[in-house]
Amino acid sequence: MQEASEQEVLVEYLDGGVAVVRLNRPQATNALSLSLQAALSQAFAALSADEGVRAIVLTGGEQVFAAGGDIKGLSEAGPIDIMLRHTERVWAPLEQCPKPVIAAVCGYAFGGGSELAMHCDIIVAGESASFAQPEIRIGIMPGIGGTQRLVRAVGKFNAMQMLLTGRPVTAHEAQRMGLVSSLVADAEVMPEAIRMARLIAAMPPLAAMQIKEVVLAGMDASLPAALMLERKANQLLFATRDQKEGMQAFIEKRRATFEGK
Repeated sequence: MQEASEQEVLVEYLDGGVAVVRLNRPQATNALSLSLQAALSQAFAALSADEGVRAIVLTGGEQVFAAGGDIKGLSEAGPIDIMLRHTERVWAPLEQCPKPVIAAVCGYAFGGGSELAMHCDIIVAGESASFAQPEIRIGIMPGIGGTQRLVRAVGKFNAMQMLLTGRPVTAHEAQRMGLVSSLVADAEVMPEAIRMARLIAAMPPLAAMQIKEVVLAGMDASLPAALMLERKANQLLFATRDQKEGMQAFIEKRRATFEGK
């Protein structure tokens, strides 16, 4: 296991092209301190550039995902202090990660923790999981995409209810809203996330990256523009060796071997 930034973030490489990123501030319920955010940023920058990694699982552990921002570090900050933190730059390696990222969520995913999960592409949640954007209760609002990603995930009315009341929603409610992809027993969260990551990692990685890029870019585009992006990406994949291998393996009724080329 490789460690980053005084062990606040742990990175483990599994077989099959899967990496696991684990938040490691259990004494502070994985509150997103500046140092933890920096370590997370460094970890995702490295994983994005690692050709041996095809899928990533992000977790906070078996008890809590992340309980939000580090309030002690925020209570005396002024607007310029917050601006100069440039959280958009710190979070960019996760937001722009070309590899599929699966959040494995047990326990609380509150505030920045919920926003962190929403930066991922798939959310696997345990029965104990709960999600909240409680910033309004301390006189602020989400600042790492919570208002924007949440409404895109669950719609205006569900998002407004969560944002304006600060009330947590259970894993079952979150799944009903569309915030959670898979709901499993707590003990199955990591095994299920790793199984899913290995399944995705076995797919042609260039196709996976193009699918992720087009889905995210097309969400805020007009339908004709998004369909054009889809067509162009699909056309591009016909230049890959993996496309030839995948189709030939299908014809020959054998398992394909994808190289990412």
